[in-house]
Amino acid sequence: MAHLYYLLFSLMLFLGCDLPDREGPDTIYHHGMIYTVDPQQPFVHALAVKDGKIISIGGNDEILTMAGTHTEVVDLNNRFVMPGLIEGHAHFLAIGENLKNLDLIQTTSWKEVLDKIAQRIQDLPPGHWATARGWHQDKWLSSPSDMVEGYPNHRTLSKLTKDNPLILSHASGHALMANQAAMDAAGVNAQTPDVAGGRIIRFPDGSPTGIFEENAMDLIQNAFRVYQNKRDPESVKMEQRESLLLAQDACFRQGITSFQDAGSPMPVLEHIKALTLADSLKIRLWMMLYAPFEDMEPSLKQLPWIGLGDDRLTVRGIKAYMDGALGSYGAWLLEDYADKPNYRGQILTSLDTLALMAELAFQHRMQFCIHAIGDQANRSVLDLFEETQKKNPESRDLRWRIEHAQHLDSTDIPRFAELGVYASMQPIHCISDAPFVEKRLGPDRTRIGAYVWRSLLDYGSPFAIGTDAPVESVNPFENIYAAITRRRMDNGQPFYPQQSMTRKEALYAYTLGNARAAFEEKTKGSLTPGKWADMIILSNHLLSCTDEELKKTKVLQTIIGGQVVYSNDAELR
Repeated sequence: MAHLYYLLFSLMLFLGCDLPDREGPDTIYHHGMIYTVDPQQPFVHALAVKDGKIISIGGNDEILTMAGTHTEVVDLNNRFVMPGLIEGHAHFLAIGENLKNLDLIQTTSWKEVLDKIAQRIQDLPPGHWATARGWHQDKWLSSPSDMVEGYPNHRTLSKLTKDNPLILSHASGHALMANQAAMDAAGVNAQTPDVAGGRIIRFPDGSPTGIFEENAMDLIQNAFRVYQNKRDPESVKMEQRESLLLAQDACFRQGITSFQDAGSPMPVLEHIKALTLADSLKIRLWMMLYAPFEDMEPSLKQLPWIGLGDDRLTVRGIKAYMDGALGSYGAWLLEDYADKPNYRGQILTSLDTLALMAELAFQHRMQFCIHAIGDQANRSVLDLFEETQKKNPESRDLRWRIEHAQHLDSTDIPRFAELGVYASMQPIHCISDAPFVEKRLGPDRTRIGAYVWRSLLDYGSPFAIGTDAPVESVNPFENIYAAITRRRMDNGQPFYPQQSMTRKEALYAYTLGNARAAFEEKTKGSLTPGKWADMIILSNHLLSCTDEELKKTKVLQTIIGGQVVYSNDAELR
C-alpha cells in the first residue's frame, strides 16, 4: 500500500499537479540486497540518506513513503550493497607514487625488471633520478646466475643506467637496489660501514652489490632527498598532490571509502590536511605520524587531529618499526632462520626508544602502532604494551596495534586478547609470501605461528585487516579471498587453510572491525542510522557468491557521505 502511495505521488508530480513541497530525504535507495553489518538489523532492502548520513533503514514500502518533493529515488535492482570498505593498513601516498612511477609487482624475473627499466629511462634527462617498486626475488620464475646472498646485483643494471641514479624498492619496502650512479651520489663504497639495524650486501671484495636492507636504505634515500630538495618546491608539491589524487581514485575504484595510512611524516600530513579542507580529497583518512624520535615531540604538540573536514581526516596514531620483513631476512625471530643459520633478523628501533615513544603516545592520547613481523619482535612489543599498561593502571581501551603480527610463538597468541592489542594483519601477504615462508621458518614454525588469524580470532583478539599496498595490490576482494581460502593466486594451492576466517568475519573486519580499530565505529563501518552514508554497490553478493566470483567482484558505485564518488556506468547498465 505504501509503495502504491509513492507511485501515485510520483505520478501527480509527473503530471504537473500543483502540490506543496514535501520534506524528505535527499536520496532513497530501494529494492536492494543491503548488508548493513549492523547486528541489530543485518539485512534490509532500502535506506534513506539526508545531509550525508543515513536516517532510516528498512523495507521498501516503509522507506519509500519517506520520499519528499525533491528526493532522488534510486532503484538498486536487487544489487548487493554494503558499507564502504575500510583499508586497515596501507600507504596512501606510496600507492599514488607507484601509479606514477614504474610498478614491478608483476615481474617474474630479473631480466623482466631490467627490460622495464631500460624502457623507463629512455626519455629521462641525464642526472634525473628514477624510482620503481615491487620486485621480489623469491617470486621470480627464474633467477640470474650471479646472485649474492639470494639477491641480484647492480652490475647489469648500472650498465643500462649510467646517467641516471636509480632506486628499485623491494616489494616488501624493507630493501632496495641502487645502481652505481645512485651509490656514487650517496658516497657509498667498499669503505662505507654497515648501519645499525640494516645491512649493505657486499661482494667478496667488500664492495656493495647494490642491495641495502632496512636502515641501510637511508644511505641511498637520503641522497635522493637531497636531490628532491634542490628541485623547485612547487613542482615537488604538485607531483605529491597528483600522487595523492591518483591514490584516492584507485581506492574509489575498489570500493574503499576509508583508508588507514600506516605512517606519514608531518609535511605530508599537513599537505593532506590542506587538500582535505579544500575538498580536493574526499576519502576518509585515518593516519599515523611517522617521524624520527628526536622530531616526534614537536609534531605531537599539534596532534591529534580528529574528524577534520566532516570526519575526512584523523591523525591519532604513531608508527614505529620493531623489525623488518621476512622476505629480506629482516624479521626478528626467536630461533635462527631455517635457510640462514646463526641469523635471527634485525632490530630496527631499540626497545629503549620504543619505550620512550610509548610514553609519548600515552601522554598525547595517540594510538601506538608498531610494525612487528617476527615472533621475537611480536613478543617484545606485547611485553612493551603490557608494561605500559602496568605503569598506567588507569588506562583503558587504548586500542594500540601491532601492524602485521605475521609470525607468532604459540604462547603469545592469547596475549593479544588479554591485553586488548589489535592484530592488524594483511591476508594477501599470506598467499603472496607462501613460496618462501617455509624456507625461512621451516614447516613446524610455519604451521603453528604463521599468519594465524583463525587462532587469534578464536581467542577473541581485536582484529584489523588491510593489504599493505603498494606492497600488494589494494584490491580488497583479492584480500578477502585470501582471508577465507588462503589459496595462492598463482597455482590455487592452499596455505595452511585451517587458519582461514569466515566471510562474515572478513567483511566485519573490513568494515566495523577496522572502524573500531581507529575509534571510529560511532560514525562509520555499518549502515546504521546516524552514521555517514558511506557505501558501495557491487556486482556480486559477497555472502553467497562462489569464492572465484568473490575474487573477481567489481565495484559498480562508491558513495561517500551520500555523494557518488565513483560510478562504473558500463557495468550499471
